[in-house]
Order: sequence, then structure tokens, then C-alpha cells
Amino acid sequence: MFAQVIVDIANSGVDRLFTYRAEENIILGQRVLVPFGSGNKPIEGYVLGISESYEGNIALKSIIRPLEPYSVLTHEQIRLAYWIKQSYNCLLVDALRLMIPAQLRRGRVKEKRVRTVKLADGVDPQLIRAGMLKKDGSPKSPKQKEVFDLLSESNAEMSTADICAFIPGASSAIKALIDKGYITEAGRETYRDPYAGRIPLRTMPLTLSAAQADVLEKISAAMDRREGTMLLHGVTGSGKTEVYMQAIAKALDEGGSAIVLVPEISLTPQAMDRFRGRFGEQVAVLHSRLSPGERYDEWRRIRLGKAKVVLGARSAVFAPLENIRLIVVDEEHEQSYSSEMTPRYSAIEVAQKRCKLNGGVLLLGSATPSVTSYFRAKRGRYALLELPERINDLPLPKVDIVDMRQEFAAGNTGIFSGRLYHELKACLDRNEQAILFINRRGYSTFVSCRSCGYVFKCDNCDVSMTYHKIDKLMKCHYCGRTKNIPKVCPECGKPHIKFFGVGTQQVEEQLRDSFPGVKSLRMDMDTTQTRNAHYDILSRFSKGEAQVLIGTQMVAKGLDMPNVSLVGIVAADASLHIPDYRSCERAFQLFTQVAGRAGRANGNGRVVIQTYTPDHPAVVLASRHDYKGFYEYEIAQRRAALFPPYALFVRVLFIHEDQAPLCEAEERFAQGLKDAILQALKAQGADERELLFMVWGEAPIKRIDGKYRRQIVLKLARTKHTPKAVDAIYSYANAHRSEYFCSLDLNPGDMF
Repeated sequence: MFAQVIVDIANSGVDRLFTYRAEENIILGQRVLVPFGSGNKPIEGYVLGISESYEGNIALKSIIRPLEPYSVLTHEQIRLAYWIKQSYNCLLVDALRLMIPAQLRRGRVKEKRVRTVKLADGVDPQLIRAGMLKKDGSPKSPKQKEVFDLLSESNAEMSTADICAFIPGASSAIKALIDKGYITEAGRETYRDPYAGRIPLRTMPLTLSAAQADVLEKISAAMDRREGTMLLHGVTGSGKTEVYMQAIAKALDEGGSAIVLVPEISLTPQAMDRFRGRFGEQVAVLHSRLSPGERYDEWRRIRLGKAKVVLGARSAVFAPLENIRLIVVDEEHEQSYSSEMTPRYSAIEVAQKRCKLNGGVLLLGSATPSVTSYFRAKRGRYALLELPERINDLPLPKVDIVDMRQEFAAGNTGIFSGRLYHELKACLDRNEQAILFINRRGYSTFVSCRSCGYVFKCDNCDVSMTYHKIDKLMKCHYCGRTKNIPKVCPECGKPHIKFFGVGTQQVEEQLRDSFPGVKSLRMDMDTTQTRNAHYDILSRFSKGEAQVLIGTQMVAKGLDMPNVSLVGIVAADASLHIPDYRSCERAFQLFTQVAGRAGRANGNGRVVIQTYTPDHPAVVLASRHDYKGFYEYEIAQRRAALFPPYALFVRVLFIHEDQAPLCEAEERFAQGLKDAILQALKAQGADERELLFMVWGEAPIKRIDGKYRRQIVLKLARTKHTPKAVDAIYSYANAHRSEYFCSLDLNPGDMF
């Protein structure tokens, strides 16, 4: 037997298959240890091919040993890895690394074994008990007798942890009994449970509305055909999750498996409880907040076929399931489904490929689909499904737009407008709950001198620092650097230091001042650093331990809190005026999603949007819950400006500590790249003007963490010639990488 192995080294020079002699029964997809290089250093690798003959004339080295008795990669995952390498211009080994827990490599995590004990073979319990008693009948060692009695009565293997729970302080007694030969020590393998102690209530499928039943029937038909991508556009509260679960039940009934992706880790615990309540132990979870051991054990449960439904954030799309019949991407419009690290993949594109390889169905769901997805559905590339009404015909919340210019003119300089204050008071008086949304953490968004206008910036990054009042510090949200607040301005020497802008901490403070005694919780990056913080905050809020939840976009989607009747969008303008062609789309999505948290149980929801631009289309159309109107407006804007989906943006980023050579490297790369694109267009007989524009220079954020940043941005018209132009871009980048090159993105998530 001969095995084709790729070694686990991320270097383009060795990113290929090496043939080894396989003296054991090696399996395709298995992880193995092989001798590599002139020194025959043992290196981990993956078996990507097996053959019975070898035609070369080089003496082959032999595989040292397999690292697991099973394959860590399925046949489909191997095919997927080759596709990722081609589609995202990355190393094959980088693609393979996406599919296994990082801690599995280099043996950094192992199976968990529980220490157990049982009665030794051949012992006579009555004889031993008699020997444990004094002449007066009392035990010589009460603890030892108690442990021995427990084991003999149960006649079973027990964990030492369970014994110590029954008999506190039994550890030394257990050791003594082992030393005497009365009991023997063993061990058994166990799985770490990321949700230990949380037993969700078992639920049964709900009766579907006519609209839900129609949608489920269409999904089922696609699953029977074993193909298709479907976009489910359902308003907030329309029952999309129940449709997902009943479609998954069909996949399981037919011997298949399913993946459910959610955009935020904060949504995973709530979603996990719902799916475990329906499917029990068949559900596994994968996301970055699991401990290394938990992630490894959940991955192993999936790989060994003990879990058939996988729930998680972006990386869960690589779960080692077989026979995938359905992949659900909830809140499909979310930016978090695109990776910002190499490989820079789209989880939706990967999900689509996995469905194609498995004969499964991809179901994209959202109340506010991305413009590109809806465009594809309108063009027939996706099947469009709709849930236009809330469950039980509950109305969508009523939305009020407050013009903060008028509030300011009337002398109100506080955070809360008169309307929001009035609605908050009424909500709290009814003992209902409210969510206050502001997409800025911290207390103030920047610190400035009122005398000269100097803005305090991070010494390592070209960004303003945010004031965090609780810590009494300025913090950089890019590199984490902190600074004390100076007494005088370093520029002009005057003491007129002022905090500008509003963050979650300031909203929390003003809520306490306006409504003394009202309990609130804050949910942002600062309060969710610890393990299980998302779950703890949401659990406390759902139990009614607080009446107001203040948060960033973490609170804007997916949460189902029946007692929430009011949502306040405190500063809409923070989302509206970002220099990105998608800012209008993202603002509309945020406003619509967070508004949808109100009135989900009784239909008496109210939403207040505070803004200085009340006539902005994103605000007006969100207030009407008018997605289709927004889409028609936005797609017309993009058609006129030739923005995606009518064009393709490409961004190449360069980063280095030394500015001068960085500029020279970028200039050379840009000129060569432009020539390569034009040659590719010319070779197809295409008009060179399909390269709509190409610019290079400093990135909008010129420096992060002490490193200078420059970028090339180009735009290509979407035509039949675009794929060849993209191939030319990738080929040129591969041939001209340097220490200055950082990344290459198609339609990047941001341009900063």
C-alpha cells in the first residue's frame, strides 16, 4: 500500500502530496505521523490518497503510525478542501485545518477519562466486611466500610467523583481499599458537556400556519430532489425556527444529518436549548467560546456519528457530518458569515458547495435578506419562500421616528427624547421589559479638547480612543491599548478635555438617573468576555431579573423574549453614515431586526428610532417594515452606481512596520496587477473599460498596532469575462507575494 500524504506545514513549498509506504492498514482521510525532510523529523500529515502501486524510482519512507484509528476527514471534506484552495486562493493545508479542532493537532488535547473503581475480581464481600469490624462490631475505618458497602451493594463500576459526592472525604478511603486489593481502579472515556447542568424542556412539533406549511412542503420537495438553494424571507416572529426544526426532522427521519448556522455566539445558547429540546442528544454545538476539550469532544461526537444535528457559528459549516441533507443559515445577511482570516471564506458559499457534494438543500433565512441574495432569488438562482405575517396574525410593532434636531432645539440635550422617555416609563409601569440598542460600546466614542479640537488617538493605531468610564480609561478597540485621561490637552495645554458621543455605558448611566431603582443589564464586548457571559445575561433578562437590556448589535437579532414590548434605537445615525456602499443596507437590517424583538408575544410592541436624519430611506422604510420597498430603492442605487451585485470589488491589503518600502512594494504590485488584469481582458476580446477603476494608497485606517497599512482597491464590471480576470488577479498575487502582502479579498466585508 502507498499513501499520498500532505504534511501539516503551512508553507507553499511543501503544500503538495508526498508518497509514503504504508505498512499498516491506512484509511483515506486519516491523520498520520510521517518522517519528513533530510533529518526525517516526525511530522503530522493527512492521507489524501491511497494506491496499490508506485511507479517512481525513489526509495520511499514509511509512515511511522496513524494517530487515530479512524479517519479525521470524510471523503467529502477532502473534496471540499480542494475546492476551498481553488476558490479562496489559499494553501491546501490551510483548508484542511478548517475541518478539525486546532487543539487536535500536535496532540494538544486528549480524550477525557473518568477515574472509576469496582470490587476486585474474586473477592468475597461478606468475608471482607467481617475483617473490617472490631471485636465489638464497630468498623475499624468507617469511611472504608462505607465505600466498600456502596460498591458491593451497587455491584457496578462507579466514578470516584460520584463516590465522593455520596461520601464526602472518601478519597483516602478509596486509596486504602485499592492498596489492600479489595477494589481495583479502572477508567472510562467520557465526553465533556459544554452545557452540563442545563436540561432543556422537551418540546414537540407545533401546528404550522398555512404559510409555514406551504414553505415546509417546498423545502421537503427540494430535499426529495436532493438539490437546491432556497431563500426564506420571513418577517420577525413569523416562525422560521419551527420550519427549520421540522425540515431537520425530515432529514433525520430519512437517515441524513443537518447543520444550523447562527451569526452570533450570543444566539447559540438560546438556539441550543430549543434544538436540544426537540432533538435531544443528537445535537452538537461548535463555536469559539467552547473550551479546547469541549470543542474536541463535540467534534469527535459528530465524527463518530453520535450527533446528527450541528449548531454553531461560522466554523460549524465544516462539521464532519456525512450524508448532509440540509444546511440552514439563519440571519443569512449577517457579515459575520465571512471570515476575516486566511482562508477568507464565505460560510454561505461553503455551505452551498457542501450541499452540492452531499445532495442536500441550502436554506437561507432572514427577515432582511442581503440585497445580493434577494437579487439572486428574484433572478431565479435561488427559490424564494416567504412568511409575510407573524405567527397568530400578531401585528408588527408600531414604530415612531423622533427627530433629534427638534429635541435639541427644544432644549433636550439628554440621551432620551421625550417620546422614548414616555414610552420607557409606560413600559416599566406595566412591568414589561425594554431593549435599548446603541451600536457603540464604552461611555463616549471619542475624547477631544474643546479649545483646539485635538482628538486623542491610539499611539499604535490611526483611530480615536473610546472613553470607558467604569475603568476611567481611554481604550483602543483595535489593539487594546489603554491611556489615562490627562488633565490638560497635550496640544494646546488647556484643561478643556471633553467626552463626545454616546456608548452603552453612558446609556446605562442615564437610565439609572432617569429611572432610579430600575434594574438593567448591559450586553456588549466588554460584558461578554467571560465564558458563558452571553447565556448568563440573556438568562437573567428572560427570568425578569432586569427590566431593561442595553446592548450593541448582539441584542439586535434572533432573541425571542416574550415580555419585551419596547425597543429604543438610541442613536440611529451611528449606523447610517459609515463610508461603505453597504451602510444603508446594514442600517436598515439592524433597525428592522432590533425592532422585531418587540411585541412578539402579544403584538403590543412599540419601537422608537432616534435620529438626526429622519428622512433617510433606511429609517423611513425600516419604520414601515417595508423590506421590498427598501430592496427596490437600494438595487436601483447600486445599478446606477455599478456596485455589487452589478460589479465586483477587489481589495489587496499591505501591512508593514516600515512605511517607505511598504509604499514601494504596493506601487510595484499595483502596476503589475493592472497589467495582468488588462491582459486577461484583452485575451478574451473584452473591453478594457470592464476594469471600472483601480486606485491605491493609504488604507482609511492608516495604522493598526504599530503597523502601516496601504491598499489597492479595484472594481470590475460583472460580465462573462470576470472569472478570467479574477483568475489573473489570483495568479499574479501568488507569483508576487512578499513580506508586505497581507490579504486579498473579493467584495470585502469592509474597506477600512
